[in-house]
Amino acid sequence: MESKYHFRFEDLQVYQKAIEFGEYVNALIKKFPREERFELTSQFKRESDSIALNIAEGSSGTDKQFYDYLGNAWHSAEECVACSTKARLRNYIKFDEDEEIRKVITELSKMITSLRNTIAKRLK
Repeated sequence: MESKYHFRFEDLQVYQKAIEFGEYVNALIKKFPREERFELTSQFKRESDSIALNIAEGSSGTDKQFYDYLGNAWHSAEECVACSTKARLRNYIKFDEDEEIRKVITELSKMITSLRNTIAKRLK
């Protein structure tokens, strides 16, 4: 069901992809061991969610603020690479799951960078 209330940032493809990625990670971490609940599981979930949250939060500000929040989103995406690598090395996820995460993060990073570049041109 679609909401009758709509926010402009929800039209951004990068936001939509970030939302999907956060949900993918949320499903994936459910198979992590219980002892990781407050460690890698929590960190991976927070960082994957942080990508979309920073895009949403920054979109309502000035171009400079949005540019900065997109930088935060990009850094969160990069941290997800480290979380995914740790999860693979600890045998919580398979190689192909790590590859899928890396693929999506690469796409997200390119989208974020492209949007930041567009905003940077307006700031000059």
